[in-house]
Amino acid sequence: MKKMLEIARVVRSKNSGPFELVLDVMLKDRACFEALRESGQFSPQRIAAAYGVPLADIRRIVWFQPANAVKVVMPRQIVSGAPGDSDVYGAQQHAPLLDLEFDL
Repeated sequence: MKKMLEIARVVRSKNSGPFELVLDVMLKDRACFEALRESGQFSPQRIAAAYGVPLADIRRIVWFQPANAVKVVMPRQIVSGAPGDSDVYGAQQHAPLLDLEFDL
């Protein structure tokens, strides 16, 4: 099993407007990218479980080969800037991805 930080150069999150969050994983090389994509282990089900959200909340997973990257789009749990929001920019929402391990 390999931990996320063993296969990724960058793991980050950011807002895509006030209502959506984007998670970005930039993998170390093409081999890691292809192995992860082909394994099916980076799935909507797995992301939903890691974030404790319904499967329907994982709106898109986009594999972007030129950058060896994968992007996940999901709704923010609290609208950016609303009362109770502790991360206006969405920059601290990638942490659950760091706990993921993959059989690659």
